[in-house]
Amino acid sequence: MKKFLKIGGVGLLALVIVSLLYFRVFGLQPKDTRPGLWLSGTLVTEPVTDWTFTDNHSEIFVQTNTRYGIAHSITTYCIEFEGNLYLFSAYYGGGTFPEDRTWNRNVARDPRIRMKIGDSLYDQQLTVENDDRIRRAIHEKWLTKEEGWESPGFENFYVYLVNPRT
Repeated sequence: MKKFLKIGGVGLLALVIVSLLYFRVFGLQPKDTRPGLWLSGTLVTEPVTDWTFTDNHSEIFVQTNTRYGIAHSITTYCIEFEGNLYLFSAYYGGGTFPEDRTWNRNVARDPRIRMKIGDSLYDQQLTVENDDRIRRAIHEKWLTKEEGWESPGFENFYVYLVNPRT
């Protein structure tokens, strides 16, 4: 019986490794509130100087880097404002930013991300936007862009500025 369990354990480990390799190559995109792993698509290597094309994409995918080397991806919202691209994280039930969301904790530790917009991938870097004027303007713009969007309230609305990766 012990020999069977040992072989079963090795088989299980092999299955996990093969599965991770598969998802690393082919990706596993998030869906709604279910997180995913690596994102797949066509990598855009040229710097983006005009983010207005994102007006056609309310929801995008964002891949963050975990401490243990397995990607963590989520769906979030993006909006172009004054020539910059912003992502936001809405804490509907309240909570502490960034501690109460895995992807926010990952970004606090390592701000390098990969975004998927349409079929294209963009390697970027995030910084928290602390300017309340910009945060309020983004909040208001989103309310007009997405009719019917239920705001978590300004106090539970956190914004990231998308920057080129350095």
